Amino acid sequence: MKNTMADSLTRLERKYLQLKETLLSLGPVLQGNIIPRIIRSEAPDNPGQWKDYGPYYQWTRKREGKTVTQNLSPSQSKVYANAIIENKKLEKTLMAMREISLKILELTTEGVPKRKRKK
Repeated sequence: MKNTMADSLTRLERKYLQLKETLLSLGPVLQGNIIPRIIRSEAPDNPGQWKDYGPYYQWTRKREGKTVTQNLSPSQSKVYANAIIENKKLEKTLMAMREISLKILELTTEGVPKRKRKK
C-alpha cells in the first residue's frame, strides 16, 4: 500500500509542477469584462431616421467593492480581452493547484486520530 501512496504522491507532485509551468507561461492578466456598446440616436440630418454609432468598448471591473468603467479604443479592447482570458486561465490553474496541494498535504501529514463514538 505504501508503494501505491508513493506513486500517487509522485503523480500529484508532477501535476503540480506542470501547473507551476502554466503560471510561468501566462501573459498579462486583468479582471473584468469588455462590453461593446452601440449608441442609437436620431440622425441629425434626417429626422425620423435612426443612426448607430460605435461600437465603443468599455472595460468594467470591481475596485474596492465598486464597479469601475473605462472606455477603450478598439485596439485596446483586443489586448485587454486577451488579458481577461489569461486571468481566467490563472484562476483555473490556481484552483487546480489548491486541490492538488490539499491532496499532497493529506498524504504527507499525519492527522488527528478520530474519536470513537460512545455507545
